[in-house]
Amino acid sequence: MQFTTKQIADFLQGRVDGDETIILNDFGKIEEATEGKLTFLSNPKYTHFIYTTKASAVLVNDDFVAEQPTPTLIRVKNAYEALAQLLQLADSLKPKKQGIHPTSQIDPTAKIGDLVYIGAYAVIGANTVISDGAKIYPHAFIDDNVVIGEETILYANTTVYPDCHIGNRCIIHAGAVIGSDGFGFAPDAEGRYNKIPQLGNVIIEDDVEIGANTVVDRATMGSTIIRKGCKIDNLSDIAHNVIVGEHTAMAAQTGIAGSAKIGEHCVFGGQCGVVGHITIAAGSKFGAKTGVAGTIRQQGTYAGYPEQEIHGFRRSFVALKNLPDIWDRLNEVEKMVSRLKS
Repeated sequence: MQFTTKQIADFLQGRVDGDETIILNDFGKIEEATEGKLTFLSNPKYTHFIYTTKASAVLVNDDFVAEQPTPTLIRVKNAYEALAQLLQLADSLKPKKQGIHPTSQIDPTAKIGDLVYIGAYAVIGANTVISDGAKIYPHAFIDDNVVIGEETILYANTTVYPDCHIGNRCIIHAGAVIGSDGFGFAPDAEGRYNKIPQLGNVIIEDDVEIGANTVVDRATMGSTIIRKGCKIDNLSDIAHNVIVGEHTAMAAQTGIAGSAKIGEHCVFGGQCGVVGHITIAAGSKFGAKTGVAGTIRQQGTYAGYPEQEIHGFRRSFVALKNLPDIWDRLNEVEKMVSRLKS
């Protein structure tokens, strides 16, 4: 990447506050960036770094007011969104992988689109469709009757079980497993667990990103569905017959139990757990480690286990921190009452 501050401002529909001719060739964090790099400021906690950064230019929000001298500023409506646009631009300029490696194994019945990349030792099963522009990295395994959409990326060592459908422009990171058996077992009279065959599939719609070593289980019957635009972080588990609504985000180690229905635009902090067979209202937000034990009928922000509305959770947490002092005071009161009685 090599652009002037003016070119970047024009691309972002912003304006330069300072030197328009500075050449920028890389990005850097505001506390570490050096000359020639572009950084950004969106979180007020980092404001003090803008007065000491060595970066040549800083993306800031339009309403930023400097209290000391700063490097050249590029003022935009939203600095964080603008940075995302620039990073996408820089990524699009990287050379694109193409071609089919001679060590890959592709079933003769598979259909391979144009401008596809299939890396070393990747396996493509029977009747599978790899659409135009898709990228299948080394050692990926894609079983029979799978559909991979246009420009979708499957990184190394991903596994896609039979009959699953992955939409366009999805990103599946290394080690993820799509379509493994759901955790379905029926105990008999002697307490032995008999496996329930999982005969459904997984449907992942367009523009979904799934993190490394995340698992999305196939349905017992029908489909486990990840709706368009969802972002699921590393080491998460989506169980059988779950439906995740559009543009929902889940941080790492989130677990969703079977047949839960998640509304659109929900947000889950890290290590959240959701019990099965419940429904969660659209737009709901859950703090890290929240245990969702029942249906959420109203949009809100929740925390704790079992989940409670965030203001109630904070009050409970304050009371919990004060519990040792309350216990000591209660003991003193009991002693006083005992003395009075005697």
